[in-house]
Amino acid sequence: MISAPDLIYAATGFTISFIITFILVPFLIRKFKEKGIVGIDVHKPEKPEIPEMGGLSILISIIVSTVFLIIVCNNLTKFFITFLIVVIVVGIVGAIDDIKPLNPKLKPTLTALASLPIIIFGTYVPRPVFPIIGKTRLTIVYPLLIVAGLAVSTNAVNMLDVFNGSMAGTCSILLLTLLISSIILGSNIGILLSAITLGSLIAFFYYNKYPAKIFSGDVGSLTVGAAIATIAVMGRLEIVTVVAMMPHIMNGFHSLASIGGLLERRQIKARPTKVLADGRLAASKDPKAPITLARLILAGGPLYENEVVKVFILLSIYSGVLAILTALLIAWGL
Repeated sequence: MISAPDLIYAATGFTISFIITFILVPFLIRKFKEKGIVGIDVHKPEKPEIPEMGGLSILISIIVSTVFLIIVCNNLTKFFITFLIVVIVVGIVGAIDDIKPLNPKLKPTLTALASLPIIIFGTYVPRPVFPIIGKTRLTIVYPLLIVAGLAVSTNAVNMLDVFNGSMAGTCSILLLTLLISSIILGSNIGILLSAITLGSLIAFFYYNKYPAKIFSGDVGSLTVGAAIATIAVMGRLEIVTVVAMMPHIMNGFHSLASIGGLLERRQIKARPTKVLADGRLAASKDPKAPITLARLILAGGPLYENEVVKVFILLSIYSGVLAILTALLIAWGL
């Protein structure tokens, strides 16, 4: 049952996370420009250099906010420490990948192994609840699903971080969905952890939206993906999360299927989209190009980058509504 103090702690954690990210990003923009830690914004005709690894602000704000939760909610300490370890380990993997790209098979392996604290500390219930079906018992297979789920979530979020604001925008909708669903299902862990992650993402979106002043880098997208997967497992929101992540899952599935497996993005020569002279994006006609969600959207005709991101966000809202309906069905025992 959700208590009034938990709602207050969630609101406070959200605020702490938002403020830290909002203040930290401008500092990182200046420092990364000075140090030359920049990337090329390939979806603009002028190809501007944009500071990268802004996701460090997300990682730091989540760490500080989680420590706050550990202090004020000592009855859930084991869950918060588990969340903290998973997010930090995956964040470090992302930071390493930003500095020196990892093998495309090694990165998902490392993110999958980061799920082990959930299994070791036993911060999960191997009885996910499905609409219509009800409670299930997956005692043996559930730990394997945790490992696979973390790898899928982190890399699915990472693969949709391709346009200005696409990751932060869609994942903000996703986390808001998890927050609402947690309230419906009475998951205090889901409420608290969704709130702190959402606070950071909303603040980061302000700087990352079109035209982006900073990129999140893998340290940001992998951290967010790990947070989402861990919230899903520990908050008992597995089915709700799968429904809410459908745009991310579709994008990842079509991309991997079309290129024949895991490849580092730098290894993919043919791009799924191309930039026209007027700044609009068009779908690539190269048969070797990955079939991404953006390419499918642009198959109907060229769009500006911010218009493509709006479609991403609309799809996330649609999936979010379906996920909330799923949570309601579970809550009503249907």
